[in-house]
Amino acid sequence: MCRLVGVVASEITEFGLVLKEAPRSLARLSREHPDGWGVAAHGGPDSIPPPSARSQHDATWRVHKGTAPAGECDRFLELASRSAGTVLIAHVRQKTVGPTSIENTHPFVQSGWVFAHNGTLVDHASLRAETSPMRLAEVRGDTDSEVLFAFLLTRLDEAGLTRLGSCATARAEATRVIAVATEKLRARKAGAFNFLLSDGASCFVHRFGRSLFLLERTPHDLGRVRETRDTTTPIPAAPPSWTSRRHAVLVASERLTEEPWRELPEGTLLRIDRGPSPKLVWAGTPERAAS
Repeated sequence: MCRLVGVVASEITEFGLVLKEAPRSLARLSREHPDGWGVAAHGGPDSIPPPSARSQHDATWRVHKGTAPAGECDRFLELASRSAGTVLIAHVRQKTVGPTSIENTHPFVQSGWVFAHNGTLVDHASLRAETSPMRLAEVRGDTDSEVLFAFLLTRLDEAGLTRLGSCATARAEATRVIAVATEKLRARKAGAFNFLLSDGASCFVHRFGRSLFLLERTPHDLGRVRETRDTTTPIPAAPPSWTSRRHAVLVASERLTEEPWRELPEGTLLRIDRGPSPKLVWAGTPERAAS
């Protein structure tokens, strides 16, 4: 079991809340998920120039990883304090397939896409058989998660969808392709696979076999007082780039804060398009999440 967090914001947003400040931030969740951490940010400044063995840059993504528990890692805590962007995919790992290593730490990045997974696939050998040699050659670690990423990229490659950008037609076709692929995996009981998959313009969210929650926030929400179990702690003031137009959509394995998170139904495939107000496009499930 792992924990993942995604954020899609209309403008550059600081990610400290979900990474270390919230009552159930990734730093706190790492006590139960100690086998490595990863943070991928898109669209913001790279304020932490880390050792090359622990960072990976792909186009406009900045991906940082470590193998220590996030909450005990000075590098993660420093990164959490400074990380900002328009899209975030972050992950803390509790290993099930593959040892603790940088290569097995999520998120994974290839060809401008970033991917993080929570769950366990029961037969990833079958996924390998359905994945192109080119994408298999990009797999560096031992996890079923990275094979699932390569499998999904193969499906997008076959449809000529290496990059989506802001093209509505490409986004719609990618949604269809991913919906078909995930439906087949669910039908054959391939295992549990919650995932986040993003090219920086859109973020695909899938739930199957593990919990997954969604929260829509206005800019004012991000700067409001945070309620904890025994105290009320003010969140630091919004950054200088803050405007009244900024909105954000958050997705997480758990409710990170005492706010009205909605649980996504089992089998959900959701696309979140970045824009002046992030747009939610539902595929294959009712267009309402459970409260």
